[in-house]
Parts: sequence; structure tokens; C-alpha cells
Amino acid sequence: MFCIVTGGAGFIGSHLVDYLAARGDEVLVIDDCSAGSRNNLADHLAGERIELYEENLLRDGWQQHLAGADRVYHMAADPDVRQSALTPDTQVNNNILATYRVLEAMRACGVPELVFTSTSTVYGEAAIIPTPETYSPLEPISVYGASKLACEALISSYCHSFGMHAWVYRFANIIGERSGHGVIWDFIRKLRANPQELEILGDGRQTKSYLDVGECIRALEFGVAHSKSPVNTFNIGSEDWIDVVTIADIVAREMNLSDVQYRFTGGSRGWVGDVPRMQLAIDKLKGLGWEPEITSRESVRRAVRAMLV
Repeated sequence: MFCIVTGGAGFIGSHLVDYLAARGDEVLVIDDCSAGSRNNLADHLAGERIELYEENLLRDGWQQHLAGADRVYHMAADPDVRQSALTPDTQVNNNILATYRVLEAMRACGVPELVFTSTSTVYGEAAIIPTPETYSPLEPISVYGASKLACEALISSYCHSFGMHAWVYRFANIIGERSGHGVIWDFIRKLRANPQELEILGDGRQTKSYLDVGECIRALEFGVAHSKSPVNTFNIGSEDWIDVVTIADIVAREMNLSDVQYRFTGGSRGWVGDVPRMQLAIDKLKGLGWEPEITSRESVRRAVRAMLV
């Protein structure tokens, strides 16, 4: 296949490129490398099947490269939930407007398929946990969650209006090698600066589902292979959850730190827009034959070890 991966130099995107390259696909990555890095693609760029086009989706010049593509994986986004409460324009532009521009380019070039990475935050503070894809009403409590929900609506409208097919994946917390944000990255950074004390945002009781990025990519491709509706929406996550203090314990242990004092900022949320409790129901994808092979705890342990290398 000839695939386009927006945001393919980023954390999840580069792991997807690894998968597609191993499968033998021809891949064009579109990424301005503002959040991602060429280093994440270094093993591929010397070959002939993977190409990187460094361009911002909010500018013009990249659209014609979609001509002849079989599928677009739209991974590019601004994922910073905390920052979205301070500068919402960034989320609206990089998430909603960029997605609209990708859809328009697909329509103009006749690209039939889109895979889109959404988020568990579209559910807001769900009253049903684990939360299924059919849960309503969808009431995000962050600008980031709202921007992703708006993207989902745009994608649905384009599929039904222009004969496209889409797979929309609502992710739990995806973690692992090359991640440059999130609670694990934050804890490692803080403990390297001060091994004696760790600041934990909120009360440390925030409890959520975490999944290794390799498992995430496997689930994503499984859904594409086994569902063919105009719009296919799936949750991806683990079948358990873990609290922030336990994550801190794992990070400290893997860093060989035995006497770390935890200092909590207080409150049930780590930041504005934080959802304190989240676990996704994955029965829909399991019904097709996929299920995660590792737990949240093991995903965290693997991520810490990868990020400490």
C-alpha cells in the first residue's frame, strides 16, 4: 500500500511507521517536526520506501502529495490537555482546522480511507466505567477533548458525504519508548533533577488505563482489517487501571531510588481538564478478536525502562 502518515515523526506516529515499514508499505510522512523528531525515523529515511516531507498542515504545499495514496493515517495533533486550558487557539488550529484540511485534501485527491487517533477525553467524566463507545452524552471537560470530538464529527460527515471510510480510535493513555510528555516522562524528569522529592499533581489518586504503544498499533491495525463500515469507532486501552502514586512507585523503583518523598499539589485533578478516573470498555474490538496482552502496570514498567535508556 501507499500510506500517508501525518505526525509520523512523533511518538505514536513513528511506531506506526515502524509497523508499516515492516509490512512493506510505501509511506510518506508529513510532519513539521515541531513535536516529533527526524531521529524517530532515522532507521527508515535512508531507504527508498519511507519519505519525510517536513511541512505544517496549516500551510499549503503538502496536499498534492496525497495523490495516489490508499490510506491516510492522521496522527498529527496537539495532545497537551493542560496547555489547552491556557491557549485553546493552538488546539483548535492544530486539531480541528488541520483535520479539516486533511479531509479536504483527501477529497480532492480521491483518497478513500482515513485512520484517525481520537481520545478517551471525548467522554468527559463518564458515569459508566468502563466506558463503551455508545456512551452518551459526550461532554468533554477540556478543550483538547472537545477538539477531538469536533474532528470525529467532521470525519463522519465526510465519510457519509463523499464515500470515504474511516476508523476512529479513542485511546486510553498510550505510553512507551519515544514519548515526550505525560506522567511518566514528567516523573523521570523531576526525579533526575531532584532524586529526594517528587511533586505529584493532584492527590495522586487519579486512576486510569495505560497501554503500551506497540499493543496500541496492533489493535489499530486489527480494527482496520476486521471492520468495514463507513465510520468505525473503537476504544483502545487495557482492561485494568492504575493510580498515579503506584506509577510514581514504579518509576522510583526502576530508577533505583528508595527514599523519595512525595509532595502533592492537592485536589482530585492534576490540572484543569484532567479526568480523575478513566477506563475504556474494549468489548467492541475484543468481539472482533483482539485483546491486550499486557496490563496497565506492565505497560508502565516497560515504558519507564524504555524512557530511562
